[in-house]
Amino acid sequence: MNDKSLIVLAGPTAVGKTALSINLAKALDAEIISADSVQVYKKLDIGSAKITQEEMDGVTHHLIDVLEPDEDFNVALFKEMVKAAIDKVHANGHVPILAGGTGFYIQAVLKDVDFSEGESDPEIRSRLEKEAEAIGNIAMHNRLAEIDPESADSIPVGNLKRVIRALEYYEITGERISEHNATEKMKQSPYDYRFFVLNDDRDKLYERIDKRVDIMMRDGLLSEVTDLKNAGISRDAVSMQSLGYRQIMNYLYGEYSLEEAVYQIKLQTRHFAKRQLTWFKREKDTIWVNKPDFEYNEEKMLAFMIDKCKEIM
Repeated sequence: MNDKSLIVLAGPTAVGKTALSINLAKALDAEIISADSVQVYKKLDIGSAKITQEEMDGVTHHLIDVLEPDEDFNVALFKEMVKAAIDKVHANGHVPILAGGTGFYIQAVLKDVDFSEGESDPEIRSRLEKEAEAIGNIAMHNRLAEIDPESADSIPVGNLKRVIRALEYYEITGERISEHNATEKMKQSPYDYRFFVLNDDRDKLYERIDKRVDIMMRDGLLSEVTDLKNAGISRDAVSMQSLGYRQIMNYLYGEYSLEEAVYQIKLQTRHFAKRQLTWFKREKDTIWVNKPDFEYNEEKMLAFMIDKCKEIM
């Protein structure tokens, strides 16, 4: 067993990573580490399309249901938790499969990115937070776009903490945080990895996204978010910035009709999938598994991936 081996299975939302990851894990006697920034939260089940115990089918999973909905979660914490999980999987004599669609998080693990990013300045951060309260998220995001377009492109408008951190970093160091991250990205990986990206035709992917949102609404997404709100979870919590939860919160606070909320979930999820694909296309060393190329035959996809994985086991 190679104790540096790591398999990554990434791809846009709703492409079918979950089922494929289970079958791959069974074939390789592997354990799965979630690279999903929402499934890490307890009680965020429907909107995150969280894998169920039945779907796990006996395969051990890590980083699912490990945080409360009001706890903060960020890429630095994710990297720390994943590294510990990888060590645990190797100690179990198994292969770790890092599966999910959060490209920035995956890159942080593969390249062992340093997130110290210079010293923090409480005064600058406090001022930026007050400015954000006065002018709003969009204006702050626009300011970031002026000084660091690449960061603005990768940081959602709703993630105010990351927007403020990027602005703070620029003020302290005079360097764009995207430049720092690019330097980190050039580092050698501590892992011997295979990085698969599962993909499908754009139209079919968008159809799957729309259908998934309809299923989420049918299965009780509105009730799930209502329960979280009634439990005192703030709409400003990191967990509530996630797709689906943010839009339903907007409905519950009277900013959207329910119809508009559902429309926005579908629209923003399609946009998110497009950004995910753009991110993965920029990554080096990716092995693309385009479903049409395999005639949508999962056995053929598995055989191809297993063959590639054997090179690092």
